[in-house]
Amino acid sequence: WNNHHHMLHVVEKINGSVLWANLHFLFWLSLIPFTTAWMGENHFTKWPVALYGVVLIMSAVAYIILATILIKREGKDSKLSRAVGNDRKGKVSVVMYFAAIGMAFVSTAVSLLLYLSVAIIWFIPDRRIEKALTSHEK
Repeated sequence: WNNHHHMLHVVEKINGSVLWANLHFLFWLSLIPFTTAWMGENHFTKWPVALYGVVLIMSAVAYIILATILIKREGKDSKLSRAVGNDRKGKVSVVMYFAAIGMAFVSTAVSLLLYLSVAIIWFIPDRRIEKALTSHEK
């Protein structure tokens, strides 16, 4: 939510594509409580854990789509473009989600650890973004 808020805060222009991409992203986020509850009710069995991963990966893909549309709309020299950069965290997250979905059928514990690892990656502040935004303003 924080990244979403900050991303939308720095953009200066939106259009219909941005609105649809944002709704797409919010749709996938809205499924997280359902899949989380389903995992808990079923004691973290393979199908609920795998579906949770599908929702997470679709949320990540929707976020990437939204960011791409916003960057295209704002321009390559925009604050958002500088902040997102090559989006290493986003790419690593998608790979880890794919691995976690597959691992759900082998070991749900490993799958859950991969999901947790992605959350930790995003919890750690990315100082490059702050530097990109502040160095350009000077």
